[in-house]
Amino acid sequence: MIKEISINLSNFLLSLSDAVDLANPSIASHQMRTAFIAWRLAKQANLSEDAIGRTFIAALFHDIGALKSEDKLQLHQFEVQDLNSHCILGEALFNISPMFAPSARIIRNHHRLWKEWDESLARPDVMESQIVNLADAVERGINREQYILHQTDLLRQKIAIGSGSIFHSDIVDLFMSISIREDFWLDLVSPRLFSILLHFGPFRKIDIDIKDLPSLTLIFRSLIDFRSKFTASHSTGVAECAVFLSEFFGLNETEIAQMEVAGSFHDLGKLAIPNSILDKPGHLTKEEFAVVKQHPYFTYSILNTIGGLDEIASWAGFHHEKLDGTGYPFHISSGEISTGGKIMAVADIFTALVENRPYRDGLKRSAIEKILSKEVNDCALDKRIVDILLDNYEEAFERTKEKQCVSNDIFDKKVMMNN
Repeated sequence: MIKEISINLSNFLLSLSDAVDLANPSIASHQMRTAFIAWRLAKQANLSEDAIGRTFIAALFHDIGALKSEDKLQLHQFEVQDLNSHCILGEALFNISPMFAPSARIIRNHHRLWKEWDESLARPDVMESQIVNLADAVERGINREQYILHQTDLLRQKIAIGSGSIFHSDIVDLFMSISIREDFWLDLVSPRLFSILLHFGPFRKIDIDIKDLPSLTLIFRSLIDFRSKFTASHSTGVAECAVFLSEFFGLNETEIAQMEVAGSFHDLGKLAIPNSILDKPGHLTKEEFAVVKQHPYFTYSILNTIGGLDEIASWAGFHHEKLDGTGYPFHISSGEISTGGKIMAVADIFTALVENRPYRDGLKRSAIEKILSKEVNDCALDKRIVDILLDNYEEAFERTKEKQCVSNDIFDKKVMMNN
């Protein structure tokens, strides 16, 4: 039986929303701030608890369909003319996860102007989409270089101008009611916003079990991998390979379940890396590689803020560490790396080697065996784990590729068809 590992749902969602906005410091916490506004609007409208939850989740991840960090920045700066593309893809990604699917229509319509609607505001998806639309517009309109209370009058005026055309007048009235208070604005831009939402926002009293996490990780694993066709199934492959190795190594049921989640999230920090670097066809410069080196740090630091995921955080965050201490970014050595971390390192390298990349095709077995053996001889990888992989190479390869084929199929249907 899997032992009870309880994770607070609010903590989980807020931390991952924070990760999605790693792309650029100038848009840090954009989605969390939008979610705060939407939450306050939904409460002011006396929506049901379910409706508030749907609206909050949609606002927390409303830009999830803008896969590239460059796209997110352009959206925030009102530089994107076609607002439909990321809305359509965002809806498709939300529909991957049973928990997020109820918010999918809100994502699809969160940039839809009120004058474009034929339906009544009484329809839940219309009301909730309009709330997120207004919340997003307010947050994007804030000048982060200016004291917030010096610009509230202008922000309120801009929203009022859109009443009846961009936004439904009832939603504007809700906004006017809550935005008259200084504490609304001060909470919105507070560096403690995460804590405010964690302790007072939706889902604060809901805990989930470790066995429920894999279904929740689907959407975020897709978000991480779907940024590039070369990594469209990478995390899926790493997770499956890590599970395979864990089973052979003799880890228990709980540890294997955690390993799947760690594999899915191991590259979470790559959300901070520009696609210009991720998709570069040639070798990276020293300066570009220095940017890449931050991704396991962010993976670890984000997951480690979620109570109950500390072990998963280390397994996922240490996947570029080496036994001799020459890995990155923590430079820890064998005695400080748990078995889970050592398994993850092998799974990541193996999966990367069999995949096509911008600068090379996937490698053949002989080349992979040579590389892994050299990593063992150089005191980078654990010999016991590499031996398990090489002794069971065909099964490991088939299981990894089978799972990756499913993810690649989703990528083709959800991403390529919407681009």
